[in-house]
Amino acid sequence: MMTESWIDLKDKVFIVTGGSSGIGAAIVKSLLDQDAFVYDADLQPSQETAEKLTFVETNVTSKTAIDTLVAKVLEEHAAIDGLVNNAGINLPRLLVDAQQPGSQYEFTETNFDKMFAVNVKSVFLVSQAVAHQMAKQKYGVIVNMSSEAGLEGSQGQSIYSATKGAINGLTRSWAKELGEHNIRVVGVAPGIMEATGLRTPAYEEALAYTRHKTVDQIRAGYKSTTTTPLGRSGHLSEVADLVTYFLSNRASYITGVTTNVAGGKSRG
Repeated sequence: MMTESWIDLKDKVFIVTGGSSGIGAAIVKSLLDQDAFVYDADLQPSQETAEKLTFVETNVTSKTAIDTLVAKVLEEHAAIDGLVNNAGINLPRLLVDAQQPGSQYEFTETNFDKMFAVNVKSVFLVSQAVAHQMAKQKYGVIVNMSSEAGLEGSQGQSIYSATKGAINGLTRSWAKELGEHNIRVVGVAPGIMEATGLRTPAYEEALAYTRHKTVDQIRAGYKSTTTTPLGRSGHLSEVADLVTYFLSNRASYITGVTTNVAGGKSRG
């Protein structure tokens, strides 16, 4: 109860895109634990059930779908307190597959367009729709989920890294634009995390190929994180805790920054 009182998110209203699995589901649970109203905008419903949780089937790359989502929230509540832009996809590929030019693991225009649509266009569409309301009410918080890959780059994940780098730029720029309306914009960049919905067998096979490793070696890397000073993968709840803090007034003077949640991992 002390934590809930300190954060004080009771009856606040939040939208979380991609909230049905992985980090998004952990964020949804954390907000529900703080007695907030949460709208999960995803293509598939989550396993979570709660009185204050509403699932809205949403294609986050569609302006029409986003407008419908925001209209539904405002029909049921007078304001939108926060938005978490969490929806994202990752397709490990190489810029050039020198061993097999044009193979399935070399980037195509279709791969590029899909990743930028889900990872970047959606952030623009949802943020713009929500920020219109936040500007009217003169307050709000937008949290953009980035990645350590967007700060450091990542072998075999260059386009994914580029989408997250773009998110970092949006975070900094929108914080400057929206500050006059008392709207904060912050980013959260997870590093190596415990398993999420993104870590499918197809993903692991692709990542292993792009890094000239076996799938077993890739999986071993999740557990033996020698490049991470804290020596372990992160927990989804640890990311959710930071997002929950940023959405609260306890973070009222933090905007325009992207915080790395990666156990100290860096190029050094």
